[in-house]
Amino acid sequence: MKSLAKHREIWLGLAIIAVIILVTLRFPRFSQPGNLLTIFNDTSILMMLALGQMAVILTRSIDLSMAANLALTGMIAAMLNAAYPAIPIPLIMALCVVIGGLLGAFNGVLVWKLNIPPIVVTLGTLTIFRGLVFVISGGAWVNAAQMSPDFIQLQRAVVLGLPVLSWIAIVVAILFFLLMTRTPLGRALYAIGVNPTASVYTGINVGLTKFMAFVLAGAVSGLCGYLWISRYVIASVEVASGYELTIVAACVIGGISIAGGIGTVAGALLGALFLGVINNALPVINISPFWQMAISGTAILLAVILNARGERRKGRVILKTAEAAHV
Repeated sequence: MKSLAKHREIWLGLAIIAVIILVTLRFPRFSQPGNLLTIFNDTSILMMLALGQMAVILTRSIDLSMAANLALTGMIAAMLNAAYPAIPIPLIMALCVVIGGLLGAFNGVLVWKLNIPPIVVTLGTLTIFRGLVFVISGGAWVNAAQMSPDFIQLQRAVVLGLPVLSWIAIVVAILFFLLMTRTPLGRALYAIGVNPTASVYTGINVGLTKFMAFVLAGAVSGLCGYLWISRYVIASVEVASGYELTIVAACVIGGISIAGGIGTVAGALLGALFLGVINNALPVINISPFWQMAISGTAILLAVILNARGERRKGRVILKTAEAAHV
């Protein structure tokens, strides 16, 4: 399965390159380094959210409240900055991470202690979080005129040729790679996705591990709450509405199995980058938004089919081995 995952990432990388080349044949400026860096920067938030979602999906769960979490933490950050502009921006970012993590912990407790299906929990909290955005804001928007210059400009500052937003995404990706490959929690996330029952006998607390996955997803959503609002300089109830589907799509396209236990950090990043390239390429060649949705949906279906085929192939190999053992 490791070799299949590697091949999947290679093919996805080649697909991204192919799209860039095809669009470049018609619009040569599309592949200029500056434009490619812009696409990467535009996709940075989705990359981070896909990593958070990956941690949850690996445990055979799903978090549909991430975009609502982002909207709520983003609104809190914007309102706090508008009321107290002297508060340091790093402190606001840290507060967003903490609040997002607490919202994720709320999801995790309901899944862990009450044994409610994750999709039901997060559909409910999606609505709750969106409602809280309206309650705390009174339905009003916070716009650029109410935000401090530091709040808006921090993630736009350029360091070594890359905006700070891109660097944040790179740091988050490195941290997730280390988490997934070098820590007991990362190994536990994969283990309970492969076989929750067997994981119990190896000493893994399945409920606590799922709880930690939701906390991770929530913390990433909180961080992205500030980044989203400061990037698009508007905070409202509609922020990132429907974006939870895009986050799941990035994971699925990147080879993260909805059945759990299969997926890599590189796959999640490439899945998000693929969507970013597609979303930037289609308008350039004058394809209507409706066709953009259809093409993105087709990519998701193809990814699901590839995932299913890979998992069935793995099952057949195990069956043959078992039969051979009885002969």
